[in-house]
Amino acid sequence: MKLRIHMACWLFSLCGFAQQAEKLSTYTLDTSPFYGSILLHNTDISHLISAHPAGFILSFNKKTFGEESWQQSYNYPDSGFSFIYQGMNNPTLGENFGLYAHYNFYFFKRNLQFRIGQGIAYNTNPYDKNENFRNNAYGSHLLSTTFLMLNYHKEKLFRNLGVKAGISLVHYSNANFRAPNTSTNTFAFNAGIVYSLEEDWDKGYLVQDKPEKITERIKYNIAFRTGLNESDVINSGQFPFYIISAYADKRLGRKSALQIGTDIFFSNFLKELIRFQAISFPEMNVDADTDFKRVGLFLGHELFINKMSVVTQLGYYVYYPFDFEGRMYNRIGLKRYFGDRWFGAVTLKSHAAKAEAVEFGVGVRL
Repeated sequence: MKLRIHMACWLFSLCGFAQQAEKLSTYTLDTSPFYGSILLHNTDISHLISAHPAGFILSFNKKTFGEESWQQSYNYPDSGFSFIYQGMNNPTLGENFGLYAHYNFYFFKRNLQFRIGQGIAYNTNPYDKNENFRNNAYGSHLLSTTFLMLNYHKEKLFRNLGVKAGISLVHYSNANFRAPNTSTNTFAFNAGIVYSLEEDWDKGYLVQDKPEKITERIKYNIAFRTGLNESDVINSGQFPFYIISAYADKRLGRKSALQIGTDIFFSNFLKELIRFQAISFPEMNVDADTDFKRVGLFLGHELFINKMSVVTQLGYYVYYPFDFEGRMYNRIGLKRYFGDRWFGAVTLKSHAAKAEAVEFGVGVRL
């Protein structure tokens, strides 16, 4: 996601700049049918990989031309929305319909496009103990979903029409909101067309000779996260969890900050899992009074994209009375800043590739 571009002059007053920025705004539509395979990331879903899934991606994109200084730092990306239909070609898995928000980033003179999207999908045939007990991939109708695209991308080859082609990866999971949750990852080849909604938009990109530098002292953050999840024991029940996080971060420039901090986890689903294992599996030697709380230390990185940021963290439990998926954990997700201090966040907490929960959080950066 680290990008560069060249050219165009900076000859505007603030008013003139605003008027030019308004003129430069433009939109595109693209559609890409795809055909691929479900990756065997877990042997538990081997019985579900029986055919090649196929579908299409429809997207609406808004271009940027440097109206705001952050856009130049990322080589003038697009923002937009996508709809994905995916037929799994397996009656057990059903069909998926997904809505996403996405960013497009460009490389190699804007001929290579990388798209990342995050959204929510609806599955038509999730697990049911009576009607569909073989579907251990999706435990609920609603799924968290992420998709990536890496495409050759060329606009306006013939009037307003262009082409794109490349590879895609689409992930579906409910992040243990409800068991089972083995999830699927589809690797696919795609090809399609791009339609520009305006006849003449090639007016150049606005370039700042001296992009604004960002320097900050160490900042201190407090965040509260919550949500619902369930253990891997089907029908063991959904329980709320609460996480309190405190961490410091140091901004390294316009794009990045490093983090170090601690999490305190109050995961109520572990209470039920501890009780279940203590009663049902005495050979595991689990004490029914084992503490369900955990405390972790983590290192992290934050990538700033305008008012949004992408957070990645790697943690280690220093207080770990009950063994659940190992001592290492990781978190990835999105933050949205409201002003200089307050933020909201949606993050996925996992143990390697094993998801534990989708976390919805609020916090303050002091």
